Amino acid sequence: MSKVCEISGKKPMTGNNVSHANNRTKRRFIPNLQNVKLYSGILQKYINLNITIRTMKTVEKNGGLDSYLIKTSNKNLADTAIKIKKQILKNNKK
Repeated sequence: MSKVCEISGKKPMTGNNVSHANNRTKRRFIPNLQNVKLYSGILQKYINLNITIRTMKTVEKNGGLDSYLIKTSNKNLADTAIKIKKQILKNNKK
């Protein structure tokens, strides 16, 4: 399982551990991913996603998965989120 957020696309970053003696060793900063079920009112179903806590807070702030995906531009979304957004927009027109 890759450590990538399925909505925002955040990936692990690399950096250094720096000791008191200023020795540097490589390390990874891994995003805080959680498996969640988000409800889509337009699609009338739950969607299982692996997303970061920061993204979850942003989705809740914007009023749910549907409104968040509609408001957010495609360049800020991951591939799975764009697919869900297309389904939502398709069903929203009906």
